[in-house]
Amino acid sequence: MTSTQLAPQLTSGTYTVDPSHSRIGFVARHAMVTKVRGSFNDFEATAEIDAEDLTRSSARVVIKVDSIDTRNEQRDGHLRSNDFLDIANHPEITFVSTAVTPVSDDLVRVAGDLTIKGVSRPVTVDFTFEGSAVDPFGNERVGFEGSLVINRKDWGITWNAALETGGVLVSDKITLEFEISAIKSV
Repeated sequence: MTSTQLAPQLTSGTYTVDPSHSRIGFVARHAMVTKVRGSFNDFEATAEIDAEDLTRSSARVVIKVDSIDTRNEQRDGHLRSNDFLDIANHPEITFVSTAVTPVSDDLVRVAGDLTIKGVSRPVTVDFTFEGSAVDPFGNERVGFEGSLVINRKDWGITWNAALETGGVLVSDKITLEFEISAIKSV
């Protein structure tokens, strides 16, 4: 399947993510009783969209790890340390697509290599097409949302602390969340 109902709503070209209207975030279980949510405030992403054949599309994302924000500076500092993301040696998280597959009228599956802390592993993210529009400034915009669950240990992020009541402080499973607004630049 190379075309879907997405194609009539998309125009081929290069799209650049608008970080002021997009979010790259994550969710982790904390102390086995709640969730901690965070985001990365500094990132760049581009997509080459081929509206005639979406399988010829591609995407690239670069996240600046020091922009991590969980609304707690002490926790953010710990996440930047070698215990977790080791920004001194690995200042960026990257994703480079290897395949784009239309799944349905509003769903695109993007496979690619996710590199965290110097470790690259293949992942797949299903993105729901949220629509397209021309904004008041004449920019052609598209919106996509997606998420995936990873095991942080697969990327060498293994720090944890045992709890007196059993369990651990930080879950191994992390949900990555993508809320994307992109502007056609070419």
